[in-house]
Amino acid sequence: MAEHVIRLPDVGEGVAEAELVEWRVKIGEQISEDTILGAVMTDKATVEIPSPVGGEVVWLGGEVGDVIAVGSELVRLKVAGKADRAAPDEVRTVSTASAPIARSAVRGGDAEEQVHRTSALEGVTTRAPQPSVRGAPRPEGAKPLASPAVRMRAREDGVDLRQVPGTGPVGRITHEDLDAFLAHGTGVARIAALQERTAVEDVKIAGLRRRIAEKMALAGSRIPHITYVEEIDVTNLEELRATLNKQKRQDQARLTLLPFLMRAMVRAIAEQPNLNAQFDDEAGVMHVHAGVHIGIAAQTSAGLMVPVVRHVEARDLWRCGAELNRLADAAKAGTATREELSGSTITITSLGAMGGVVTTPIINHPEVAIIGVNKMMVRPVWDGSTFVPRKMMNLSSSFDHRVVDGWDAARFVQRIKALLESPALIFIED
Repeated sequence: MAEHVIRLPDVGEGVAEAELVEWRVKIGEQISEDTILGAVMTDKATVEIPSPVGGEVVWLGGEVGDVIAVGSELVRLKVAGKADRAAPDEVRTVSTASAPIARSAVRGGDAEEQVHRTSALEGVTTRAPQPSVRGAPRPEGAKPLASPAVRMRAREDGVDLRQVPGTGPVGRITHEDLDAFLAHGTGVARIAALQERTAVEDVKIAGLRRRIAEKMALAGSRIPHITYVEEIDVTNLEELRATLNKQKRQDQARLTLLPFLMRAMVRAIAEQPNLNAQFDDEAGVMHVHAGVHIGIAAQTSAGLMVPVVRHVEARDLWRCGAELNRLADAAKAGTATREELSGSTITITSLGAMGGVVTTPIINHPEVAIIGVNKMMVRPVWDGSTFVPRKMMNLSSSFDHRVVDGWDAARFVQRIKALLESPALIFIED
């Protein structure tokens, strides 16, 4: 017998390291050629690493959440034949720069399990997980290992995970383990609704969630935010939107408020182009873009993502709506490409019906402005003689105070307000 070393391959142009987000094998396991060893993440792409040979796993090169340099030892296998310490270029590699991103076929909203993936070897089919095997319950006080998605399912089903045997790496509880435990029926330990709970769960921030955390920390530490909130009367806009949707062709996307906002932003940016910019704070240079590429912050099961509608200045309402729908579907399905998730020059963030009255959006670094949409509500508004019901909505918008003065921020939002409150102005060419 001999040892075969599998190293972390080059997972993208210019990438020197990647974060380990999942192991699919464990020490002592016999695997075959093309078995998926695990997954690593760089930027917003996750890459599955297949084994080029079969053998017994004798060593794993890190824990989930560790950052591993390209070329470092990832897995050691005991194989038949002479010793073979594989060089990095002997391992099958993948370039994530242009590969489409696909979501792993698992359930739940766990960033480790639903993070966007792309196969490390075209044509390779991931092997189905082996059926879970029931084992003895954990000792009292022992901490069960499980992903957030599995823990959420257990809470929803009232299952105490300490009673569920795990068949994953180092005893990790998988969805299949939970399915098998629930199917068994009689032995399911239910958690009392009023039971005191003293456990503390340590959840490691890894994968896409860690990327989001790093991005937010960067924006918060480097950008001095100024947030400006303005109330918008969207009654007329909503009437126009309803009329247009009734008259739309079957091949046209149903219009939401966002295409109107996007077109209003284009008009406002034409008057203040410095708001459509990226600020290189290291070089002290602001890159003002002629093209308006609007990022739409979208919550997906894997976490916050920002698909980008490019060249909004060249799209009408219907084309904006169609592209919004296409990108939203791609982000939720996990098929958006890296190009579709980067390159924005200004961003819209919206929580929809849960948007609250006021928010304080964090700027999408290195941009200089973000427009936040709060929920729409019918409120009594004084018209000079009486109160009348009007559909009102707040815009909570943040700006980089290093390069955008408060006056300019207010002027920008006020221009958007005027266009949304008199939506016919959006269609009038200067």
